[in-house]
Amino acid sequence: MTAQAPISGEIERSGGTWRFAANQPLRLDSGATLAPLEVAYETYGKLNAGKTNAVLVCHALTLDQHVASTHPTTGKPGWWNRAVGPGLPLDPERYFIVCANVVGGCMGTTGPASTDPATGAPYGLGFPVITIGDMVRAQAMLVEALGIETLFAVVGGSMGGMQVLQWAADYPEKLFSAVCIAAAPRHSAQNIAFHEVGRQAIMADPNWCGGAYLAAGLRPDKGLAVARMAAHITYLSESALQRKFGRELQRDGLSWGFDADFQVESYLRHQGASFVDRFDANSYLYITRAMDYFDLAANHGGILTEAFLKARTVRFCILSFSSDWLYPTSESRDVVRALNAAGCRASFAEIVTDKGHDAFLLDEPQLDQTLRGFMNAQAQARGLG
Repeated sequence: MTAQAPISGEIERSGGTWRFAANQPLRLDSGATLAPLEVAYETYGKLNAGKTNAVLVCHALTLDQHVASTHPTTGKPGWWNRAVGPGLPLDPERYFIVCANVVGGCMGTTGPASTDPATGAPYGLGFPVITIGDMVRAQAMLVEALGIETLFAVVGGSMGGMQVLQWAADYPEKLFSAVCIAAAPRHSAQNIAFHEVGRQAIMADPNWCGGAYLAAGLRPDKGLAVARMAAHITYLSESALQRKFGRELQRDGLSWGFDADFQVESYLRHQGASFVDRFDANSYLYITRAMDYFDLAANHGGILTEAFLKARTVRFCILSFSSDWLYPTSESRDVVRALNAAGCRASFAEIVTDKGHDAFLLDEPQLDQTLRGFMNAQAQARGLG
């Protein structure tokens, strides 16, 4: 584990990479194991004497552990620095905040770009298929290694929200509260279809080399960029796209060709081009597949309520966005109904916004207020002041 010095203007953070030895393997849902295992993470704030103030933040598909600190590759601010920081809903002066890069990721946690100890070369497609459950299992190993017996809260949006639900199903005894934002208890056929388009774009890139592009010194940037473009459309609402771009042109007049005539085209091309600098193509394949496999009820006889029967002591907050068509409010309501049927304590709010799925990452005051209110109420109940 290595410490990190704070950068000017950032809240103080620490962390690094926790290395689990070969005799501490991560056992995967597929039946395979990963050993040794490395989990890259960051922390903000201090763990109190009673170890009762730890908050685990779970990240979405293309994000990472840099929740409130400058990204080392892009130089951009942390992806949730509007929620994590002094005076914000997740205040490091009150909470000990932990965020770990997921298994299968590409920011320091073991993934397909990591070295396979059996071959000395990058895993590539030799990396085992992973699930949301595997990601949570690795997080639980890290939390235990950090000396935390019970998390005050686990919080996440999108794929992070899936991890929150998995935590509640698998480790309810280790949770005091849980906040699930813009997520669902299973991946829909439409979402699987969008992911498949992205995966096929990557695999159709000749530089993908059957997944062995690192050994060949190549990168399937074009395919990965197209995958990002297709996915990014799902993160926005039609009204948001219309409000931001409409049919505005990039320049005076049409090109009468296939350049980016429209501003929305230029925007998507920029999203794709900037994405390839910070993300690994094989990680995209593996993590999207993990999301596709996610079905919380599957291991409970197909009954979602059964997944939460042991989580009656956990305090839940389920949040959705009115314009989110990727994970619509109806799916959050399914979670709330299952929690109620299981006898769990659950708060629910649909936040009215036209920003679409990505609203949890954007300036959305109602989300800030709701998250702050829930966290404050649970902190009072937990005696955190």
